[in-house]
Amino acid sequence: MAHTTAAGIEWRISDSLVAYPDALDEMEARVRAIKDGTANELVWLLEHPPLYTAGTSADISDLVDPERFPVYDAGRGGQYTYHGPGQRVVYFLLDLNKRGKDVRQFVYSLEEVIVQSLAKFGITAERRRGRVGVWVERADGREDKIAAIGVRVRQWVTYHGIAINLAPDLSHFTGIVPCGISEHGVTSMRELGLGTTMSELDTVIKQVFDDIFGLTPRPMTLDIQDAPEGRTSTAATAKLPYEAMPTEKGTQDTSNPIEATHPVFKI
Repeated sequence: MAHTTAAGIEWRISDSLVAYPDALDEMEARVRAIKDGTANELVWLLEHPPLYTAGTSADISDLVDPERFPVYDAGRGGQYTYHGPGQRVVYFLLDLNKRGKDVRQFVYSLEEVIVQSLAKFGITAERRRGRVGVWVERADGREDKIAAIGVRVRQWVTYHGIAINLAPDLSHFTGIVPCGISEHGVTSMRELGLGTTMSELDTVIKQVFDDIFGLTPRPMTLDIQDAPEGRTSTAATAKLPYEAMPTEKGTQDTSNPIEATHPVFKI
């Protein structure tokens, strides 16, 4: 199901599972078209069959069970991630030429979409310094990851995005060390006691996206705040959830890594 808003952004929801290679091909083609001015921005909500993806910072030692599910090279930032039924994946193909050429702001705003969406269902979810993604503190004090993030930017057009654990099979995460963080667990909205449907989650995500990014393109304006320290800090070995800072010409520049001043965006 796809709907193009009056502002021109396409909001697409795929009802059946989407094979990961097909999603990659679709995103690559759409990024080129957005850059060329022949296609609108796209927010794509979907689910994948069970699989693992490897980001550009993936450590092969974190692939605990390589025979369990197919493993794909994602080409995005970050490390190993699981995708599967019951997890809402949202790919954001946005033109930062229209929204502001600021990757830090973009990643922070994506995290805020997750935080505010979960808050509408009564879940207090937070960023943690040294860990990309969104986390919840459990009754026993442990911190579990409820959503992941990994993006890529090509000539100021973004792709890949976020994954919110609505009701996936959490045992599937045991085949990897999710995002290279072994000292914390993984949770879902269902494990936290919610019976939220995917449709209900999708409705809220769209509302929050409009609040933060705008269905009509506008500059990103969130005030970036430092994330609090978690119970265990992983800042020393953190990795970026995206490749590198794109320059005005659209090439990748690693001479001034943003993790030096923005540890909130590390994994």
